[in-house]
Amino acid sequence: MDKPVAPETNNSVDKDAPLKEDIRLLGRLLGDVLRDQEGDAVFDVVETIRQTAVRFRRDADPQAGEELNALLHKLTRNQTISVVRAFSYFSHLANIAEDQHHNRRRRAHLLAGSRPREGSVGHALGKLRGAGVDQKTVETFLRNALIAPVLTAHPTEVQRKSILDAEHDIARLLAERDQPLTPKEQVRNLQLLQARIATLWQTRMLRYTKLTVADEIENALSYYRITFLRELPSLYDDIEDEIGAQYHGSAPQLGDAAYLQMGSWIGGDRDGNPNVNADTMRHATMRHATTILDYYLEEVHTLGAELSTSTLMVDITPAMQALSERSTDQSDHRADEPYRRALIGMYARLAASARELGATNILRKEVGHAEPYADAAEFAVDLETIAASLKANHGAMLVTPRLAGLTRAAHIFGFHLASLDMRQTSDIHERVLAELFEKAQVEADYAALDEDAKVKLLLAEIAQPRLLYSPFETYSDETQSELAIVRAARDIRERYGARAIRNYIISHTEAVSDLLEVLLLLKEAGLVRPNAGVSDVMVIPLFETIPDLQRAAAIMEAWMGLPPVTRIVHNQGRLQEVMLGYSDSNKDGGFLTSNWELYQAELKLVEVFERAGVKLRLFHGRGGTVGRGGGPSYQAILAQPPGTVNGQIRLTEQGEIIASKFSNPEIGRRNLELLVAATLEASLMPHEGEGGKAERLAVFESVMAELSQRAYTAYRDLVYETPGFTDYFFAATPIAEIAELNLGSRPASRKKTRRIEDLRAIPWGFSWGQCRLLLPGWYGFGSAVSGWLNEDSSGERLQTLQAMFAEWPFFATLLSNMDMVLAKTDLAIASRYAGLVPDAALRERIFKRIAAEHGETLRQLEAITGASERLASNPLLARSIQNRFAYLDPLNHLQVELIHRHRTMSREPGEMDPRVHRGIHLSINGVAAGLRNTG
Repeated sequence: MDKPVAPETNNSVDKDAPLKEDIRLLGRLLGDVLRDQEGDAVFDVVETIRQTAVRFRRDADPQAGEELNALLHKLTRNQTISVVRAFSYFSHLANIAEDQHHNRRRRAHLLAGSRPREGSVGHALGKLRGAGVDQKTVETFLRNALIAPVLTAHPTEVQRKSILDAEHDIARLLAERDQPLTPKEQVRNLQLLQARIATLWQTRMLRYTKLTVADEIENALSYYRITFLRELPSLYDDIEDEIGAQYHGSAPQLGDAAYLQMGSWIGGDRDGNPNVNADTMRHATMRHATTILDYYLEEVHTLGAELSTSTLMVDITPAMQALSERSTDQSDHRADEPYRRALIGMYARLAASARELGATNILRKEVGHAEPYADAAEFAVDLETIAASLKANHGAMLVTPRLAGLTRAAHIFGFHLASLDMRQTSDIHERVLAELFEKAQVEADYAALDEDAKVKLLLAEIAQPRLLYSPFETYSDETQSELAIVRAARDIRERYGARAIRNYIISHTEAVSDLLEVLLLLKEAGLVRPNAGVSDVMVIPLFETIPDLQRAAAIMEAWMGLPPVTRIVHNQGRLQEVMLGYSDSNKDGGFLTSNWELYQAELKLVEVFERAGVKLRLFHGRGGTVGRGGGPSYQAILAQPPGTVNGQIRLTEQGEIIASKFSNPEIGRRNLELLVAATLEASLMPHEGEGGKAERLAVFESVMAELSQRAYTAYRDLVYETPGFTDYFFAATPIAEIAELNLGSRPASRKKTRRIEDLRAIPWGFSWGQCRLLLPGWYGFGSAVSGWLNEDSSGERLQTLQAMFAEWPFFATLLSNMDMVLAKTDLAIASRYAGLVPDAALRERIFKRIAAEHGETLRQLEAITGASERLASNPLLARSIQNRFAYLDPLNHLQVELIHRHRTMSREPGEMDPRVHRGIHLSINGVAAGLRNTG
């Protein structure tokens, strides 16, 4: 992911010297491994290809292009694999160096005692204090807030855990080099680095079997062990300290406040994934619980070794004495060590809890038999008893190193680790209810009813005390599976706690009946009790396409106005969540229109919720690419319309973005802090909306509405109305090859067709990234702006757009994200992919249109921003992207050659060569790693 960076000073070039040194070092070590493993001949070929690709980019030299073609065409299949692997691994290693440099610069900033950087909680609190927001307001806000990154598995996840583990070691060894090392330590460090790079070279980069849901669950859990389990509690402590520092008082004691929590879709998201069912939900929640309990067990064991305090030296509190006496450990050797005795007893209780919740392998055998904890809150009480006793008896300094973080973790993660969402498409709910109604002889053809009749029937059934399901009837597999899901949710909540499953998301929500159907299905499992006005699980609509977004506010107004729903929402704390889909709206209407319709939908939802007296929580279904709502999260949150954050926000973290953000603990912590800082600012900073500001915003919004319509027309005309465009897309991108790659458990397309409408938005965006057009992140902007400006000869319209860029965060962020996309776009390389289109006339016609729109977009962006170079306002990111091209471009050229070979062979009789197939997949992995936000 491309992270926000602070403005640079005049000596910024010198600040990049360590990064260049690290990249050279890792490149040299990879070269040594390449020579050792593959020989000098392969190394020389790699270098020649790299230099020729640089010349092709730098000079736009047709001769270099011809030389490159000849070089690639001459490669044997085995050589091709080695060359692709070399550039792919260099891509991965350069990313490690870049992450290390971000950490290095952040530490240097902190050591210099500089003012808090933008995006830090300290910076946000400073702004709030300056705006007159007092400490009590901040503390109250945090006690009631919910900020939740939600990890999802999608078919562009390209990292294997084995690769992640090796790269984690390389990052650690690289970080060691920033510390003073003796000559022997330096030699040892280099040896270990080379060994880990050799391990990478000898490790399979790809999966040869289809990834299962269980594999996806384990992949996600690795980020908890690397980052979340330690960094989240530590971040909470630092935020409290920062509040005290900014407001010149003592740090607040927020206790069990859990404003930053983790969520997951992996194992609960059934939309389009037939491999997710009740069993995967049970498996996911069991693995969540065993992962967090393993962590607690290890921490409690270590804490027992550390807290050797003796009552011969200090006193303890009566509560601590009682806790010690309840321990299963009654050894005379520890008669004067109450903390150790208590912790041994707590370990035994945790071990019993772990077994009860599904663990089968407790690493250390406990002492004696103990009853399991009723819940995580009871465990936290024991930890707090220890802390209170230490603080009361000259041991406060003993709390900080481990006990404080463990106690905080118990409040954040409970015994459930992360809340698992359920998701299913509305079409399936309708089919299940239709069958239940028919079997119960309530309604013979539910699907044929109009919306009013459906709502009336559903409300009547929700009010009924009886169930629709009968154990004496036979139901379809689909209905049985869907009912098993809600029953499993009930069991999971009883076993792991209410936070284990809290939400049910409905894809393709198009009407109020879509929401009521889920409410009725939840009632079938006892999760909705209409008489009490209680739903244990929140029913959440997902609005995805442009028409869905336009209907969202009206649907929610009608939904919250229904009497049984009004009671349920009231008992949810007058809170209702709405999810907005960035991916499908972009594929449906293009970059500009998608962003504008999302903005409009949010504003209208705010109005509806304010009238209803209900707090709105938005769940942003953002992907990695800008076309799917990606880009820096900090700026994205600050660019939200006023009133749409209010301390409540959830957002998805998808694809390889999870690895980019969270595979390094320091980078992961920084990304988590960005979310908190942005939510604080967006929620508590006073909004200037009076008088002239409001009038000016109204002008800006009317301009955006006009631009959106023009961009929508241009985008739809190309993608959905141009004859042959689908053929062009399938030929000029690696979409077919991506579909074959064992990336995730979910199919790349919802239906077995080649229609763009049926293709999932994620591989759609991923494919455009691979061919370096990144079309979903910019197409339509140039023609929309130029068409609008051409109707004005005075120049006032351009001045309006320039004012929008300078004054309106929404528009500035939109252009900033597009600027980043255009910095990664390369028409010369994209033209080589276009060469894969067999129909020359089609190729020429469509690529010419895309190139023209690209040129117009660049011209209009320059006219509005005044910047002729991409990322002029962020030179560090600009250099970072430029540095990647040396290893990214060759991968693209190799991918084109391999796709050409693959498709040529597929048209000829005989068996396909698996080496070509493998080479394509390796290149897909390498390009994704080089671009960093393509998922």
